[in-house]
Amino acid sequence: MKVQPFTNLKDIRNIKKLLRSKPRDLLLFTMGINAGLRSIDLLRLRVSDLEGKKIGDRITVRESKTNKENVVIVNKEIADCFKFYMDELEPETDQYLFPSRKGFNPITTYRVTGLVKEWASSLNISGNFGAHSLRKTFCYVQRIHYGTPWEVLCQRLNHATPSITRRYLGIQAEEVEEILLNTI
Repeated sequence: MKVQPFTNLKDIRNIKKLLRSKPRDLLLFTMGINAGLRSIDLLRLRVSDLEGKKIGDRITVRESKTNKENVVIVNKEIADCFKFYMDELEPETDQYLFPSRKGFNPITTYRVTGLVKEWASSLNISGNFGAHSLRKTFCYVQRIHYGTPWEVLCQRLNHATPSITRRYLGIQAEEVEEILLNTI
């Protein structure tokens, strides 16, 4: 079964509140829903990739799946969470941004899926969630709350075809039915 995005802004805010005592997880969630990258690509980031960056600065990432270059633009949410992360954890510059407790490697995508499921479960948010829910949440919120056209999202996600992007848009049955009320 495919995972779904978090579609309720209140749920997103509640997850952020839940994670206030876990700076690493809060940064992971915040970057996931603000950058729109695959979790595997976020997990390869190191502290040095964000250190010294200001709002509007770019971080270049080579996507592991497509081998294409992509960017993350540091927005206010990412900057604020990174500052909190640095203040609380005081990590080494060369360490992974999302380190595992076991050794020097980052957490795995499988672990991200577990975390996302835990967050949703602890807040009684029903649905099928996983690591890819963060990327899908980015798309859903951009489309619904910011009116970002799907063509722009397709380019942002580095999708080869629009049909792939359509799966990320989180189009609800109610939306389809609403257009039937439009008069022509």
